[in-house]
Amino acid sequence: MLLEDEEDLCDMILAMCDILGVTGVAFSTGGAAMEWIADVEKGDYLRELPELALLDIRLPDAIDGTMVAKRLRQSRPLRNMVIVMMTAFHLSARDEQAILDAAEADYLLYKPLPRFDQFSRLLDDLIAQNHSEV
Repeated sequence: MLLEDEEDLCDMILAMCDILGVTGVAFSTGGAAMEWIADVEKGDYLRELPELALLDIRLPDAIDGTMVAKRLRQSRPLRNMVIVMMTAFHLSARDEQAILDAAEADYLLYKPLPRFDQFSRLLDDLIAQNHSEV
């Protein structure tokens, strides 16, 4: 699952997923992501559920990435997803931890994103770690 309002970055991440053989579902607003979560819970989303969510913290609408992350954690079918928050803004260590705690996220990633091989390895490691904990 991808929540990113920058169209070029969204396209790049989805292309990376495609190269890895992973099908992604993408949203450019928090509201659209919240609607998708509701559809999943109602059983209206019939495709395989994502194992990982990449969520931009700051978004153009009233619903930010932290709110979407909290909602994912409340959702029975989605609560065990790996949640990675993303931002282009430098945060203090205290602010980083506050966002991770508020979002109940697994990781915080700064933009620009790492090289493809590093990015892929990081996400694979986070998913593997999550599988070992669940």
